Amino acid sequence: MAGAYDDRDGWIWMDGRLVPWREAQVHVLTHAMHYASAVFEGERCYGGRIFKGPEHTLRLIRSAELLDMEIPWTAEQIDAAKDEMLRANGWTDAYVRAIAWRGAGPDMGVSARRNPVRLAVAGWEWGNYYGDAKLKGARLDVAKWKRPSPETIPSEAKAAGLYMICTMSKHAAEAKGCSDAMMLDYRGYVAEATGANIFFVRDGEVHTPLPDCFLNGLTRQTVIGLLRERQIRVHERHIEPAELEGFEQCWLTGTAAEVTPVAEIGPWRFEVGALAREIMEAYERLVRA
Repeated sequence: MAGAYDDRDGWIWMDGRLVPWREAQVHVLTHAMHYASAVFEGERCYGGRIFKGPEHTLRLIRSAELLDMEIPWTAEQIDAAKDEMLRANGWTDAYVRAIAWRGAGPDMGVSARRNPVRLAVAGWEWGNYYGDAKLKGARLDVAKWKRPSPETIPSEAKAAGLYMICTMSKHAAEAKGCSDAMMLDYRGYVAEATGANIFFVRDGEVHTPLPDCFLNGLTRQTVIGLLRERQIRVHERHIEPAELEGFEQCWLTGTAAEVTPVAEIGPWRFEVGALAREIMEAYERLVRA
């Protein structure tokens, strides 16, 4: 697919029906546009099947609940909407984006209880998120913005507002010729990339940040399962930035990123090693099984 995302052929499921792509619009006084009252999911369809589709749907509903929103569709209806959208566009391999938001209504301030909660499901054909990084390893900057304390935000929610500093960090990274940025948390521990979780390897064991103030990704959980199936020890813990010098391999995980090796984070270098490649290939086989 080519062209701006608002000017394409195809269909988007919106509030219970399929809408021609260019007609899937909202009003400028939509509450979510002003106050970030929106939650979303990114999913991938492989060979006609959305990987962990029901789990994504349940997380969407849970994210909405954490933002004091009730999505007026059941999990089963949302799953059916995703399938309907894919069929209408003729896709068997695609990225799927479900989003729920507070729309325009009687309220236009911080409080918006009387405004309707709306839902849309779109999709597009999307290749490797980091281009050729699966072969060479991605280059990451170190972001100046930190993931905030869970006392300030619902960190378990995949909420639109939580990505503002991610966009800023990724823009800064791209300006330096990097493809992403690693973010620290409010305490100074390694957290994640702007849209992916992160793993490190040392002496045959894997270390990954404890997700106590950022999203515990579904791909992250899947990869931990793949590692444990192979009897590889996984340490979920707080990681100091100074420890990166002692790690040999690194990779990112996420629905868009899938499993992508990392070659560089700021001053630290990593090899695109055997374990990173093994897990990347194992994940590819799993999602297409």
